[in-house]
Amino acid sequence: MPTGPLLTPAQFLGYELGTHFTPHAELLRYVEHVVQHSPGRMQQQRYGRTYENRPLELVYVATPENMAHLEDIRRNNLRLAGLETGSAATRQPAVVWLSYNVHGNEAVSSEAVMQVLYDLANPQNQQVQQWLQDLVVIVDPCVNPDGRDRYAQWYNRVANQRPNASPLSWEHHEPWPGGRYNHYYFDLNRDWAWQTQQESRQRIAVYNQWLPQVHADFHEMGPNNPYYFSPAAKPFHADLTEWQRKFQNIIGDYNRRVFDRNSWLYFTRETYDLFAPFYGDTWPSFNGAIGMTYEQGGGSPAGLSYVKADGDTLTLAQRIEHHHATSLATMQAAAERHEELVREFQKFYTDARTRPRGEYKSYVLAGSSDPGQVRALTQYLDRQQISYGFAAKRSRQQGYNYITGKTENVQIEPSDVVVSMYQPKSTLVKVLFEPQAQLEDSLTYDLTAWSLPYAFGLKGYALKNQLLVVSSRLPAATVIEKGGKPAPLPASAVTGSQPATGNAPYAYLARWNNLQDVRFLSRLMQQGVKMRVADEPFETEGQKYQRGTLIIPRTGNERLGARFDQLVHAQADSAGVLVQAVQSGLSTTGGDLGSRTVRPLKMPNVAILAGPGVDATAFGEVWHFFEQQVGYPVTVLGTDYFNSVPLSRFDVLILPDGRYDDVLTERGLESVKTWVRGGGRLIALEGAARFLSGSKDFLLKTKPADSAATGRKASPYTALRRYADAEREEIGERVQGSVYRVQLDNTHPLAFGYGDTYYALLRDVPNYRFLPKGGWNVGVLKKDSYAAGFAGRKAQRALTDSFVLGTQDMGRGQVVYLGDNPLFRAFWQGGKLLFGNAVFIVGQ
Repeated sequence: MPTGPLLTPAQFLGYELGTHFTPHAELLRYVEHVVQHSPGRMQQQRYGRTYENRPLELVYVATPENMAHLEDIRRNNLRLAGLETGSAATRQPAVVWLSYNVHGNEAVSSEAVMQVLYDLANPQNQQVQQWLQDLVVIVDPCVNPDGRDRYAQWYNRVANQRPNASPLSWEHHEPWPGGRYNHYYFDLNRDWAWQTQQESRQRIAVYNQWLPQVHADFHEMGPNNPYYFSPAAKPFHADLTEWQRKFQNIIGDYNRRVFDRNSWLYFTRETYDLFAPFYGDTWPSFNGAIGMTYEQGGGSPAGLSYVKADGDTLTLAQRIEHHHATSLATMQAAAERHEELVREFQKFYTDARTRPRGEYKSYVLAGSSDPGQVRALTQYLDRQQISYGFAAKRSRQQGYNYITGKTENVQIEPSDVVVSMYQPKSTLVKVLFEPQAQLEDSLTYDLTAWSLPYAFGLKGYALKNQLLVVSSRLPAATVIEKGGKPAPLPASAVTGSQPATGNAPYAYLARWNNLQDVRFLSRLMQQGVKMRVADEPFETEGQKYQRGTLIIPRTGNERLGARFDQLVHAQADSAGVLVQAVQSGLSTTGGDLGSRTVRPLKMPNVAILAGPGVDATAFGEVWHFFEQQVGYPVTVLGTDYFNSVPLSRFDVLILPDGRYDDVLTERGLESVKTWVRGGGRLIALEGAARFLSGSKDFLLKTKPADSAATGRKASPYTALRRYADAEREEIGERVQGSVYRVQLDNTHPLAFGYGDTYYALLRDVPNYRFLPKGGWNVGVLKKDSYAAGFAGRKAQRALTDSFVLGTQDMGRGQVVYLGDNPLFRAFWQGGKLLFGNAVFIVGQ
């Protein structure tokens, strides 16, 4: 039992809120104190840990009566959604989930939450206790502890004893990479839909066990802004219901009354839209909640005290007061309208099961596409609580073909994965699968295309009718042959740890199709297994193999003895790949396994550049790829000492997106070129490729100005533009995260494992000429390459006949240009093999 009274945050911490940034560990100590002093009314749950091993915790708050039946309330909530069997009681408290500090350097959130928890625990606060009669409140006091501590520790270290409010003071200039992101510099607020990060997967697993009626996400924006709350800005996604839009206004009114009463400045209906499904307001909305973002002016530059452009001084205490007020107003609105919230929540899911929205009623993923990618997709669907099955029979259907972009006759096979819209999560299904999201306004906050068939690089169809499905999985011991026919595995095949039969195999063959294959290669390399790669297609023992096939011969691996076969079996099982054992090196067609068309692969020593000048999230995407996705060792080199690094120790150097003018001096760039000429491989992504395009000896060049405008006399009225139209005119030159069909030369190692096309998620215009002689144009945009999303008219013209990815020979080495980032946010699964090729296959 706790000793002593419930303490306020100031009494417990020894300082007033707003005078110091509280370390995460101290925050959790106060959370524990509050919970211990609220027996029967609060519960604390540790739901996971961060990459840096900090705990992730939730606090459940309810009346003693509701807390005693908390599990019943949770299960009944899922019954209302149709995700739990049994009849649902329609009278129950509404569930409100409050998330704080998803961006670590928007640090006011976790300061404010301590005051919020105190109010929830304080039995003298009769108003809050009355609200709790009709609520279960779930509080996540810090979504991103790693980022928060990165910011708080830095600020507390550099701040003056008396805070200096001048924007020129160094306490308002956070160094690279900043505390916004998690350990791998991912933006967790853009990971709700994809759950690529450990923190997101752990949190959303619990979220899906509850499915609250309200989710509020607390943020900060630039310090010269006031406060933002709902209603949101356009565009609204078409699948937000009328009720969800209405309740945005209702909660906005509750907040408005508080801000008006205190004469606090605020704005609504600007900037923050409800369109892309990645965020803490939109993803919950597509799962039946009223999802909202709250934005307080401040953020990293604001510190404890900041003089704004208008001359007023913004303090951390003021920022805390505002987030505290909107937290309480949100709970008040939910409590006073809890019956409507629960009723409309149930209606949302009833309509989803019985009257799903949209013209398409089934989404089909061809099982013949790539078994590894299909498996990755179904694992993703499992995490989302999305039901799926397999086509019950072969049939011909009219459907939208994602590959051709047309409605046509498509062939459905029994191995095809079918996602029906007649299920509780059908709204989320529609948002994630729809070929073209309906965009009511092109001025949107983020991407405009994300459809799963494109993201996973799978053949897919959208059908207007409901297909008959069976729920059983494909047998484990099957392969998918061309055309989609399941066939028994040959006796010599290895799936995981299954032993090969007969004589010891001459070699093992592994097809090169997806990220799992890259992971398999990585693990074998680290075990010292020697491998080769096929540069040309071949056929052996009745099976055809394409370029990029890995050959793991016994010759060269003799030192491993009996461990050789054990390693191949174990790593195939661990990576989830199919490996074929063959008894001979002779090929029926194509080169034999000892042919010059079969190259040995060396384990490359890889370095990545990081630090000021390099985009932190772009570096994080590369870092995460190696450490978490393929488990391969890399050396991170800092930009502050890069020009003195002996590059001869590395085989591959990766330059993530960034601004390199101040990173690579003229002398440093000459050193890089000398290293490449000596056999090094330079991989330049996005901004790094742009930097090289203007440098001597690099073949990549930008295209000239729009030729359509040249040769014509300019109108004298061109300069007469309306100021109010500036933003909308600018959008014509932008690509809002659109999907484009990149034409590939898959005879080149950079495109091994792909067909003739690759669907790229373009967020910028790769305005490059085709490479001249000495370079290889591996991926280009031609006419009619558009697939989905928004691109302005000028951008569309620039996206025709453009270089996207390729290589340049430079001496004995290569430069790999990736004008598009295939690792963006780690969710674009179809591009990861491309990056794997750049690292492990090209130039070996």
